[in-house]
Amino acid sequence: MRERRVPEAGGNRVLRWARSSWIDIAWVVFVAINLAGMQAMGNWSTIPFLVIWVSLTIVYGFRMWRWQPAMLTVALVTLATGGIIGEQVVSGVQGGDYLVEVPLVAVMFLAMVWQGRRRQAALEERLAAMEEVQRVSRENLRLMEQQHTFLLDASHELGTPITVALGHAELIEQAATDKAVAEDARVVVGELGRLRRLSSRLLLLASAGNPDFLDLAPVGVDSVVIDTLDRWAYTPRKWRLGEVAETTIQGDRDRLAVALDALLENAIAHTETDDSIELSARIEDGNAVLAVADSGCGIPEADLDRIFGRFARAKPFRSREAGGFGLGLPIAAAIAEAHHGSVRVHSTVGRGSTFELLIPAGPAAANEHVSQAS
Repeated sequence: MRERRVPEAGGNRVLRWARSSWIDIAWVVFVAINLAGMQAMGNWSTIPFLVIWVSLTIVYGFRMWRWQPAMLTVALVTLATGGIIGEQVVSGVQGGDYLVEVPLVAVMFLAMVWQGRRRQAALEERLAAMEEVQRVSRENLRLMEQQHTFLLDASHELGTPITVALGHAELIEQAATDKAVAEDARVVVGELGRLRRLSSRLLLLASAGNPDFLDLAPVGVDSVVIDTLDRWAYTPRKWRLGEVAETTIQGDRDRLAVALDALLENAIAHTETDDSIELSARIEDGNAVLAVADSGCGIPEADLDRIFGRFARAKPFRSREAGGFGLGLPIAAAIAEAHHGSVRVHSTVGRGSTFELLIPAGPAAANEHVSQAS
């Protein structure tokens, strides 16, 4: 059965209305007392007259009545005070010029009401705009979280079938007696390898914001640079080892190696076999600066602002040995930012580029660098 709603008693409704409108009731009583004072005080009636209008201004500031109730209240106060003053003017207690004050004060109050409502409307518009901005921000955050989850899931799901397919393709390549079959299998192996690298890079980028992305420990900057050069020395370029600061920083050795690999892949993509690539490391302004400089084709200035965006590519390329997914530089930037550092690039078309990872070195490394310099 439905519960029947018991109607509220009339006395309870009046009591509830009185509690919610006690300011208005108190003000009406206050105005009535002052109107009586205006009649009784004669020449001094200006005082309660002004007190009534001042109290109306104060009450309106607290209540902010809607336009119609506000106009009705102003009209009643104007008629009440104007009637008393008009009676006093007729009886000779007040001068005729005193009667002019009533419409002037009323107009001043209406001007104040208009200004107040205009500012309130502007404030409401700003609040509505801020709510819309917050809604859009929440929606963008939700979409970013969905994208992050998708990248993680897709990278995980792609990893296993790619690995299985790559293993079978390698077996076919090794066992094939037909040259055409072996060549086709070699192409499949190469493309599956590219897909595996792509999925692993997507997974790395998707996990860059996780708290466990870095495994921080003391890392020797010089050893990271030298080991990276050893890994890439087989590539036909003119490799050089520049200045290498023998210092230790707090970082993730594996991630830093991945970032340097990404910078080297980019350098190889913009150089030919007779171009040079130099690795170096130094301490500058409290940062360990790991630099990769090449003498390749350089990067147009118009591309410098966007090359660290995902899937962005600069033109022209001289080599595609490194793959070319457009994810290498974003990975380097993500790793640097995870270390509370940054990346920067200096490039001139036709004269090469220099990419630098700036990793906070900490006070110990900075002091070590100063002592070595002295």
